[in-house]
Amino acid sequence: MSRLIAFCFLLLAAVLGFLHIDSRPIWAPFSEPSWKGSLVSEGEDGQASSLIPEPIAQAAKATNATKASTSVTIPQPKLDWLPSTQAPSVHAASLVALKDGSIRAFWFAGSREGAPDVVINSAVFDPKTASWSDPTVVIDRVGMETGLSRYIAKLGNPVPARLADGRLQLFVVTVSMGGWAGSSISSMISDDEGKNWGRPQRFITSPFINLSTLVKSPALTFADGRLGLPAYHEWIGRFGELIRIEGSSAIDKRRMSSGRGSIQPAIFIDDGQKASAFFRQTRSSSEAKKIPVSITTNAGQSWQVADDLNIANPNSAVAALSLKNGTRIMVLNNIEAGRHRLVMVMKQSGSSEWTVVQVLEDDEALSNERRREFSYPFLLSADGSDAHLVYTWDRKKIRHVYFPAAWLKQAQTELHQQTFIDSEGAH
Repeated sequence: MSRLIAFCFLLLAAVLGFLHIDSRPIWAPFSEPSWKGSLVSEGEDGQASSLIPEPIAQAAKATNATKASTSVTIPQPKLDWLPSTQAPSVHAASLVALKDGSIRAFWFAGSREGAPDVVINSAVFDPKTASWSDPTVVIDRVGMETGLSRYIAKLGNPVPARLADGRLQLFVVTVSMGGWAGSSISSMISDDEGKNWGRPQRFITSPFINLSTLVKSPALTFADGRLGLPAYHEWIGRFGELIRIEGSSAIDKRRMSSGRGSIQPAIFIDDGQKASAFFRQTRSSSEAKKIPVSITTNAGQSWQVADDLNIANPNSAVAALSLKNGTRIMVLNNIEAGRHRLVMVMKQSGSSEWTVVQVLEDDEALSNERRREFSYPFLLSADGSDAHLVYTWDRKKIRHVYFPAAWLKQAQTELHQQTFIDSEGAH
């Protein structure tokens, strides 16, 4: 009798599941980039790209002698810090562009990661004055607990997104019990560009066990205006998922990787159907410490594991950004162990090579006990030609680096020159 009851329950669940899937809106293409044509994130032969280990600034020295004597001063990257909150520990900064051209940042701060006193902070960068506003508290643990009407032990990883109707949505990782593996996502909506936020809502990604879902990377958009949120799991398996969102609800999700070796997907969109995801590797000590890759050819409905990107990854997040001319950049820790070296790498459209264009931080020469952590990068472009970068600096500060369009264009030019020199030398 018990077996019959169990069978009936499973049959009912299957029917309900089918009806739920059948009622979902048709899967739309990705919103295409502003440039035309399909870009490939792997090489032209379909294989994963490799990393040229030296910064292009060194390679460019060989071409300097051929340049005209009259040089133009190129604006250099501008470094500053997100405003201090006096908290001992800060982490997981993210960015979103505002309608007036400014940039809003989010991050969490407290006595330590996962502590009960952790709050989600925000500040606004004014590009006209190149300065940050005073920080404000978006929400703390008690506020989240009150808004959700459930116990919340800790907060983390705020990720903002722009909805189709112009409002801002903020996703926050919340934990009620256990560690990060027992987390779920909550979200809030702002009608005034992040000055005020509505009541938090629990973001349901599974009708059964809504646990172990986290976010880190920026959302993407589909052609129908819906959001696609890259997420990941850390309980039982460690893998990435793409969650399709309508309003404040998850209406679908698709596995992007499998097993226990890849989390925190960062996505490059090639066209309406094609995209590639680069992951933080969480593999066992015996496996390759390189960047896992998955690709889709049907707008994220299904993903296939591709060859690793031949760049070292020490179980640390990567940030990805496409510029409007097709050039792609990533910021990552290109070492197999530790997070004491952080670099920016660049790849031109159609190229099979990623090249280091800027070493941002490097404590390699220091002893282990003196090395600091540089991690959790997040990239945003205000107009498709420049780049804002934020990252954790030794868990004590959040570094902000602005890369002007002219600097990135110069880096692209030098990268093209070096590619030409390398191709000529190969003949």
